[in-house]
Order: sequence, then structure tokens, then C-alpha cells
Amino acid sequence: MFRADLLEEDVELILTEIYSITGYNFKNYSAVIVMRRLQRRLISEGITNLSALLNKIKNNPNYAFQLIADFSINVTEMFRNPHFFRYFREHVISQLKEKDFIRIWAAGCSTGEEVYSLAILLHEEGIYHRCRIYATDMNESIILQAKSGSISIKKMQDYSNNYISAGGSEQLNQYFHFKDGTPYLRTDLMRNILFSHHNLVTDRSFNEFHVIFCRNVLIYFNHWLRNHVHSLLFDSLALNGYLALGDREAIRFTQYAPRYINLNPQEKIYQRVN
Repeated sequence: MFRADLLEEDVELILTEIYSITGYNFKNYSAVIVMRRLQRRLISEGITNLSALLNKIKNNPNYAFQLIADFSINVTEMFRNPHFFRYFREHVISQLKEKDFIRIWAAGCSTGEEVYSLAILLHEEGIYHRCRIYATDMNESIILQAKSGSISIKKMQDYSNNYISAGGSEQLNQYFHFKDGTPYLRTDLMRNILFSHHNLVTDRSFNEFHVIFCRNVLIYFNHWLRNHVHSLLFDSLALNGYLALGDREAIRFTQYAPRYINLNPQEKIYQRVN
């Protein structure tokens, strides 16, 4: 079976070269994730070592921008982990309803499915008109796709099942209009979503939010970068605001743990209390 050879010093050179050309720093990503993504790239192109890949980048700097997509996190679906959305609907939104205006940040939004889910949920609970969702990702091409509001028609049935399990009581397809066989989220539901580029590694806080979704993003980072991002999230979250992480993520190893209460250990929803 074909397998490319990966040496740590070559990985370091690759990441340094990508950073010098693109400004994207992946040196604090999980070493396992970096190795896995580079291995996949080498095998797909039939390259046997990273030295050859490094030469390819140096000979064609634009190629470095193509490699960025290899490290972009694009695993998502609508109402992913439906029990999470059910808990959020039943226990968090009741508190949000007391606010005149609600700012929500979806960090690492990928192609937008989680953001669309959130818009539908807030609409059903009667507060979407008082919300602004800031959906960000480091991958600009992914942001463009998310802005389209489209999903795969092949996944609609799975998404519908998730939606029902998350407490939905309507037909999911009523929230979409169809063009050439492709479902697009309704315009009235896209209206309060602002998609933009933001890099959790290098960019700063840009607002104060009542809710932050950063689910299944931190698992791709090493310990230092997780702490860095937790600092950014904490600085961006209003007092008594809610932080939603992925089911394999936590704050207990960070300096900010005493400043949150864990509303639901299973669903990884935290509230900032000081």
C-alpha cells in the first residue's frame, strides 16, 4: 500500500513556508491532524515525501493557498447532535427571550449548516427578528459557499430526521426554497446572518456576544492554541452569556474554568458567571 514518508523537520518547513506565503499559521494545530492531512495530500498527488511537496510550494506560491483548504474544518450538518439543539431550545432560549437584542457568534461556521439550524430554531421560538448571527470561518471559499444558503438535496432526509429529534414540529423543507433541485434557506432566515472571514488563530475579538457557538473546532488545536482561543472566546462573551462547545471539548483545563458554570456536562453548554 502506498504511504508517503513524513519527517517532523519537513512538516515544520512546510508549515513555515505556508505561513510566509499566506499568513496562515498552522504550527499550533494538533500534530496528529497536521500529519494526517499532509499524508492525504501526498498520497492524492502521488508524492512520496514532504521535501518534494516543499519544492512544489516554492516553485508555485499559489499552491500554498490550495493547501490551506487541507487544514480547514468543514465537517458539519444541520442540527448535528439533535439532543444538543433540543437542550438549547428548552433551556437557553427561554433566557434569551428576556433580551431586547441578541448577538450570537458561530465561530468556525464551515459551510453554514449549523448556522441555518440556529436561524430556524430561533425563528420557531419567536425571537429571530431580535437576533444577529455573526458566522465566521478562516476559509474564505467556504464562507462564500455558506453565504449561498444552499444545502445538499441528498442530505435533506437526514437533516429532517435531525430536526425532528431536535424538537422541530414542522416540515424542515418549508424553510427552504428550491432552485434547479437545490434547497436554499429562505431569504427571511438568511437576513439576520452576517458571514465574514475570521481566523481564531490570529484575529481578535470583534464584538460582545450573548451566545458563542464554537463546536468541534478546538479538537483540531494543540494545548497552547486551545488556551489562546479560550481567551478570545471569554473576552468576546458577555457576562451571563452562553458558550457552546463540541461534545469532545471542555474548559476544565483552562484558567477560565472557575468563571463558568457547566449547565449541561453532556451537551457542553457553559454560562459565564464572572
